[in-house]
Amino acid sequence: MSRFIEGQSRTQSTLFPEVLDDYIHEDNPIRAVDMFINSLDLSDLGFARCQPAKTGRPSYSPATMLKIYLYGYLNRIQSSRRLEKETQRNVELMWLVERLTPDFKTIADFRRDNGNAIQQVCKRFVLICRELNMFADAIVAIDGTKFKAVNNIAKNYSRGLIKTCIETTEKDIANYLMELDRADRQSRTEDAEKVKGKLAKLQARLVSEKTIQQELETLPDKQISYTDPDSRRMALKHKGVLVGYNIQAAVDTKHHLILAHYVTNNPSDRHQLVPMSQHVQQALGKQDITILADRGYDDSTSFKTVHEAGVTAIVPKIRTSANRKKGLFTKEDFVYNKEKDVYECPAGKDIPFSFVSTDKGKPLRAYMSVMTCKGCTMKSRCTTSPAGRRIRRLDDEEHVERVAQAYKNMPNAMTLRHQTVEHPFGTIKQWAGTQQLLTRSLKHVKTEVSLQVLAYNFKRMMNIMGVSGLISAMKTCELWKHSFKNYSGLRITVLFNLKTATINMSFHTVCVLSCHTS
Repeated sequence: MSRFIEGQSRTQSTLFPEVLDDYIHEDNPIRAVDMFINSLDLSDLGFARCQPAKTGRPSYSPATMLKIYLYGYLNRIQSSRRLEKETQRNVELMWLVERLTPDFKTIADFRRDNGNAIQQVCKRFVLICRELNMFADAIVAIDGTKFKAVNNIAKNYSRGLIKTCIETTEKDIANYLMELDRADRQSRTEDAEKVKGKLAKLQARLVSEKTIQQELETLPDKQISYTDPDSRRMALKHKGVLVGYNIQAAVDTKHHLILAHYVTNNPSDRHQLVPMSQHVQQALGKQDITILADRGYDDSTSFKTVHEAGVTAIVPKIRTSANRKKGLFTKEDFVYNKEKDVYECPAGKDIPFSFVSTDKGKPLRAYMSVMTCKGCTMKSRCTTSPAGRRIRRLDDEEHVERVAQAYKNMPNAMTLRHQTVEHPFGTIKQWAGTQQLLTRSLKHVKTEVSLQVLAYNFKRMMNIMGVSGLISAMKTCELWKHSFKNYSGLRITVLFNLKTATINMSFHTVCVLSCHTS
C-alpha cells in the first residue's frame, strides 16, 4: 500500500451536480460580474449590435462578450486566444456566459470595435462607487507611469538616431567599395559578386534611412515608430528608455480606487495636471477638489488654470538652484510686496522692479538694484555677482506661491501621495501581469487600459465590501435606476386626510422620498 494520498480511479462513476449553478458559490466574484453587466444599458453606452439583426447568422450579445473580457482581466487573461480556450474548459466562465464559446477572432473584434463603449463602462462603475459614497473626502493623488508598447526600440527613430544610422551605413558602404576594388584588382570574381550583393542591400538601406530622415523633419516631435505609430520613446525614472505610452491615473486617498485615468503618448507629466483635474472633477461631480502630485507636474500655467477651476493643487517645487547647498539665500528667503511691487531681501531692504525679459516664451519681471546691494553686509551670503542680486518673477507667480503655501500647510502630502498612487500601479503591473501592452495605436491602448482600470476597481470594491456586499449595493443602485427610468411618468394619488385636499404625487417623487428616508 502506498504512503501517498491516493486519488480516485478515472473509471469510477461519479455523481456531479445536475445544474451548473451548483458549482458557483454564492460569494463567487463572477456573480458580481454577472450582476454588474446585466444592469448596464449597453445600447445607451454605445455598444454595437445591441439589437440583433433580423436576417443572417445570429451574433453574440455584447453583454456576453463584455463578461468574457471583464472575467479575463480579473484573472490575468487578456489574450483573445487564451479567453477562447477558457470558455471551453473553465467552469466559472461556462456559468458566466452560459456555455457559449466564441472564437478568438470574435473576441478580439469586440474589443476593437467597442473601444469608446468599454471606456464608458469603466466610467459607469466609478459613478456607482460615487453613489455608494466611496469618494467623500475628495482628496486625490495623481501620477503617471510608462507602459511598454508593442514596438521594438529599434523600430523607433529620432533625428539623432537616424543620423547615426545613416553615418554607420555610409561607412559600411565605403568599406565594401574598397573591398570590391581590391577584389577587381586581384581578379577574385566570386568574392566581387558577394560584395556587390552586400553593397546593393546597404544602398537600399541607405535610401530607406534617408527617406525616414526626411519624414522626421515633417513631424512636430521629430520622432516616428513603425510598429505602433502612436508610441513614443520615453525615459524611465531611474534609468533606461522604452517605447510606450504615459498612463495617468487619479486615485482617492481613502480607498485607493482609480477615479479617472488618461492615456497619452507625451512622455512628460508637466502639462498633465489640467486634463487630469478636469477628469477628476467630472468623476466626482464637484469642482472643489484637492490634488496631490509630485514635482513632475510643476508648471505655473497649469497652476493658474486649475486654481481658476476651483482645484487646490499641492505640488512640491522643482529645485534648480544650488544656492542652498552653497550656503546662499534662495528665492524663498525674499518676500514679495504686491502693493509696492518690490522684493524685501533678508537684510530688510527693498529690491525694486528693473526690466522685463522672456524665458521659453514666458515673460519674466526682473528685480535688481546695484545701489541696494552695494555695501550690504549680507551680500556675501546673497550673491557673488558684482551687479547685485537679481530676482525673477513670472506673471503667474502668485499661483506658484499659492501651491507652495498649500504644500507647507500639508507636510505629509508627498508621503500620502506615494502611499496612494503607487498601489494601483504596482497592482496593475504585477497582479494583472501587464508589463507590456497587447494592442497597438493610442485608440486601442485606451480601451485596454480602461479594461485594466475596470478590473482593478472591481476587485478593489470586492475587497472592501465583499462579494455579497457589492452585489447588494449594486442591486440598490439598480433599483433606483429602474425606478427613475420605468416609472417617472406614472402618477399615483396619495390621500392625506389633512382637512384640506388630495395631494397628487408622482411615483418618481415617492422613490426619491423613500431613498432619503432609508
